[in-house]
Amino acid sequence: MAMARSGLPEQYLQLPDDVLFKAILDQLVNQTILADRFEGDVPAPVQRRLDNERRSLVASTVIEQIVEEKLTDDALKAAYSAKYSEATPDKEFKAAHILVETEEEAKALIEELAVGADFTELAKERSTGPSGPNGGDLGWFSKGMMVPPFEEAVAAMEEGAISDPVQTQFGWHVIKLNETRLSDLPQFEEVKAELESELFNTVIEAEVTRLKKLGTIEQISENDIDPAVLKEDALLTE
Repeated sequence: MAMARSGLPEQYLQLPDDVLFKAILDQLVNQTILADRFEGDVPAPVQRRLDNERRSLVASTVIEQIVEEKLTDDALKAAYSAKYSEATPDKEFKAAHILVETEEEAKALIEELAVGADFTELAKERSTGPSGPNGGDLGWFSKGMMVPPFEEAVAAMEEGAISDPVQTQFGWHVIKLNETRLSDLPQFEEVKAELESELFNTVIEAEVTRLKKLGTIEQISENDIDPAVLKEDALLTE
């Protein structure tokens, strides 16, 4: 009954325990009564479905065993060391911008800033972007988080500098680079799940390759059968 419950859609799991308990029990009793009524050999289509389901479930169990054996803390720490021991920290930027519709507007803003206008106040008054009410502040960001023209302009700037007009698909930007810093490399626990995901396919594929070498696999040549045959519904009832 617990196994039957584990395969139910989420909406059924919200039912009260007593209601769900009775429903599952009734279903299993009814299925058992109907299954016991069956006489003779199991039809070939049903047996094929059972074979496929058994193969899939057993293979999934073996995958879990491989993961438990291979994705140990030691293996993950080794992967962490290999990935991050010589990694160069990324540069991060703290910037603000004023977004306007035309290059002429952007140039006019730069002229105002050059004679002492306050960047934050101009952003609040003139920026059409969502960061305008916050003085154009974009917070900290790193490579890949901004569109390329914006990112390239910021990367070429010195702290405290104001950019020339920068065009993106959103309009024209006047950018102020406030600060830069080097990001800290992540701690092991922070990237453990990511490392597990990266190593998962590697360890499974390695074990499949090893097992293939231990046995003999006989396959029909791709040229001996038309792949389209799999779409013939008649096969499901034979």
